[in-house]
Amino acid sequence: MSTQVEAPDVWLSVPARAENVAVVRQALAGLCEALLAEPRAVADVKLAVTEACTNVVVHAYPNRQGLMEVEARPDGRTLTVVVRDHGQGIVPRADSPGLGLGLPMIASLSDAVEIRGGADDGRTEVIMTFGLDRAGEAPR
Repeated sequence: MSTQVEAPDVWLSVPARAENVAVVRQALAGLCEALLAEPRAVADVKLAVTEACTNVVVHAYPNRQGLMEVEARPDGRTLTVVVRDHGQGIVPRADSPGLGLGLPMIASLSDAVEIRGGADDGRTEVIMTFGLDRAGEAPR
């Protein structure tokens, strides 16, 4: 008799600090490996999630401390990852330290991306979906 084991879900709530981006990245890499994701999929998840978390660290809480929440939900051979903050929302910033390529990069690495929230409600969610069977070598 075969029993099917439910894939683990991951939920993290950590202070939005640079050192915690690596914690989230490692947790999701471990989940991807437990789900037997292809190396290319693992690399794409790690890079997209790193970028989404870095956006939280840099942009969400400019004048205060806050939390970064990350959820990962496997469904068959698909993984949905949500990176959430309760900061100022997505607003244009003239003093932004980046080149503005983060969200387009996330979109190119994921199969689907949705951004919810904004300046009005102070909550932003970046919802990314990845296929775990992506062919090809992981970038080096």
